[in-house]
Amino acid sequence: MARSFLVRLACVLACVYAWSCASAAPADDPSTIVSDEHAFVVAADGSLTEEDATVLRANTSAGVDEIAQRYVWYDKSVSKVEIVEAYSVDANGARHDVSPDQMRDIQEPRSAGAPTFQDAKLRAVIFPAVGIGSTVHLRFRKSQAAAVIPGQFNYFVEPGQRPVLQQRLVFDLPADKPLYADARGYVAEPPVTQNGRTRYAFEYRRAHFARIEHGSVGYAQYGDRLMVTTFPDYASFAKSYRDAAADPGASDPAIRALAQSLTQNDTDDRAKAQTLYDWVRRHVRYVAMFIGQSPAVPHRVTEVLANRYGDCKDHVALYGALLDAAGIRNEPALIGLGSVYALPSVPGYGSGAINHIITWLPDLNVYADSTAASVEFGFLPLADMDRPALLVNTGALARTPPTQSLTRAARLQIDVGPQGEANFAYWVEDAGWSAEIERMMLRTATAQRRDQIAADRLRFTNLRGAAALTTSDVDATSGPFATTLRGTLDDIVWPTGTTALQALSSLSGGIATQTRNWLAERTRTQPYLCIGGSFDEVSQITLPRQMRVTEMPDDLELTSDFFRYRSRYLLDPATNVIQITRTLDARFGRQVCSPGDYQAALPALRKIERDTQAQIIVKAAGG
Repeated sequence: MARSFLVRLACVLACVYAWSCASAAPADDPSTIVSDEHAFVVAADGSLTEEDATVLRANTSAGVDEIAQRYVWYDKSVSKVEIVEAYSVDANGARHDVSPDQMRDIQEPRSAGAPTFQDAKLRAVIFPAVGIGSTVHLRFRKSQAAAVIPGQFNYFVEPGQRPVLQQRLVFDLPADKPLYADARGYVAEPPVTQNGRTRYAFEYRRAHFARIEHGSVGYAQYGDRLMVTTFPDYASFAKSYRDAAADPGASDPAIRALAQSLTQNDTDDRAKAQTLYDWVRRHVRYVAMFIGQSPAVPHRVTEVLANRYGDCKDHVALYGALLDAAGIRNEPALIGLGSVYALPSVPGYGSGAINHIITWLPDLNVYADSTAASVEFGFLPLADMDRPALLVNTGALARTPPTQSLTRAARLQIDVGPQGEANFAYWVEDAGWSAEIERMMLRTATAQRRDQIAADRLRFTNLRGAAALTTSDVDATSGPFATTLRGTLDDIVWPTGTTALQALSSLSGGIATQTRNWLAERTRTQPYLCIGGSFDEVSQITLPRQMRVTEMPDDLELTSDFFRYRSRYLLDPATNVIQITRTLDARFGRQVCSPGDYQAALPALRKIERDTQAQIIVKAAGG
């Protein structure tokens, strides 16, 4: 009894403190959530009605843009939306109602051009007379006749990056359907049961949100968020997807014939799996609708094959059917795609929870995501890496790989002319997860786009000049990929006087760029993305006879918990040739690092940054 009282007292004090802070929300926040009420009434079959009432205030000009237009997402095949009330109140207190012609349905952009997904709609509400100090008021009712998962309910929410004066979420369910919750920052009220139903409520307030640091992981990983669900555990959640995805047509003769024709020249299962993966990622267009927004059932495999497009569920279903036809074991794996690398303790769909599905091939020890058209077989997009994966067939939680290989070799040659201009040649070979990304970008680039890429790589290195770009085979689907730039540079060295010449070992994208990215923040308070790799760079700068080198950088060699770095600077006075060599091996062992990791890495990073910014002092004869 005493413990229960203390818990309730702590909750009350937390609410009082949060309210006092929220009332003093910083005036420079563009907009504020004044109130936000959500009420869900869930039926036994999982169908539901949702009533929302929200009031937002514009504090600045930027806030006007944030609140003047609101969108309500729905799937018209199973949902209906009714705007009950919509109006704005200007700074003088005058009310301005939203007229019917200021409300319209628009196509969800991600589903454009995909007929089987065109039930995804946005109800746009455009508020009139919104200025600084205005509030917008929106109340709507959404009914959903079919549950995302039959007989079940889940809901995920995280706050936006604006002050919340008051938010309340209410969930009304049959009493025999308990609601499980993982709440952080959201304060639960004691459930109330009467007349065969139980009502759950959560309150939320937050006065201020810290700036999201550059490269930080998603806010839901370390900040406030709420997941509620009727599933008691992840195993039962996996079973619900497995049952819904069962497709008797997956063994259709057309599927078997396609798999056999594609793999007839492959000698082992890995080669077959890669061939089928490459075919799906290059021939089935990805429609980026997150899983859980609509009923979580893939389209039939024969339909996906005929249409040649589909969402992640459809990709997994078709790729899985082709693998089955080739005799290769595979299993769907539900994950959270994006910048959140953990799952709530209770299962459900949501932006910071499960929202994507990929394929696990246990005998090959490979995860594959055929929706990622620019990722080679055997690798994953970064947004899939180092995160929990719920294996659908077994109901077990696994984890996608924490790291994957990345190597980059660069060779730069600059021949400086007597007037300070230069000819140059630059060769780069990418291997590992980044190679296919680079290859696909240039595979699909027009001639004008290639010219722009070449110009950008000079510009991002603070160089001026002209260059032409050539590549290795862009039609390959795996292996290293090389690009070459050849051209001229302006004013590398001044023909009279003294020049501080950049000690370049590569153009943009190399060790110097990586180091700048890692040092994007002076300090860190949030977990952040840390991607390692191996870099090998060599440059040769040939100067004309009338120019002499008066100062060279010192060599550097360092080893830390995360980095092994080495640089060498050589000058051959007889030929006036400078050679610069830099190597970096960055090993974090994971995808997400902590603020403590950043603090530990800083001393080495700062030394590496200084070295990559080193200069060579060159004087012209008589200068």
